[in-house]
Amino acid sequence: MSNIVIVESKNDAIFMKAMVEKLNCDIQVEPPIYIDDYESLEGLSETKLSTTLKALEADIQKRDIEKIGIIIDIDNDSQPERLNFVNKCIQKVFQSETLSNTKQFIDIFGDNGTKAKLACYFTNVGGKGELETLLKEIKAVQSPYADCLNSWQTCIESQGKEINQKEFDKFWVSIYLRYDTCSIQEQKQAGRKCSMSGFDYVMERKKDIWDWDNPALDDLKEFFKLFC
Repeated sequence: MSNIVIVESKNDAIFMKAMVEKLNCDIQVEPPIYIDDYESLEGLSETKLSTTLKALEADIQKRDIEKIGIIIDIDNDSQPERLNFVNKCIQKVFQSETLSNTKQFIDIFGDNGTKAKLACYFTNVGGKGELETLLKEIKAVQSPYADCLNSWQTCIESQGKEINQKEFDKFWVSIYLRYDTCSIQEQKQAGRKCSMSGFDYVMERKKDIWDWDNPALDDLKEFFKLFC
């Protein structure tokens, strides 16, 4: 039997794979956890998630899928709003119970008689945010370059301008990667080695720039342990 996790983007997939490795889980069929694939939505919409689930419904038997996980950003929504969004997508494809919480499985049934379990998790810090919000929270090295953005934000606001928290967090992480954690040698190829566009390189070579024991990751770890 195998399991699959649906994520929003390539960078979400890269981070989640690293998270599984940090949990000392073998990527194999046997327990404690086996993630066969990371289906990337490349942006979130009801149509995209429903279409992805529909494709999986046809593959459940062929790929011997036992458990399906959905990981999406909570952004600025509440958990009930996000659960409602996921439930609408599920019920377009499967006969199922309703998800009433994260990190809990429900049984789903396809029209062709297939059956699997499904659970979801919403990437967040303190009930808001996305991947960059989480990355900012779990940074593990000194970050003077990125932290000075706080003064820049204050200056912007004093000029009657503003930058929303989502964009600020993205900017913070980009500066953290580019200036606080990038070697002089790496900076010669900053786009490939010191940015979110080169996140695969970052997560392969520099996992220690993140605090993998940070409490902000506890809920996500619990979600992955559902697949044990």
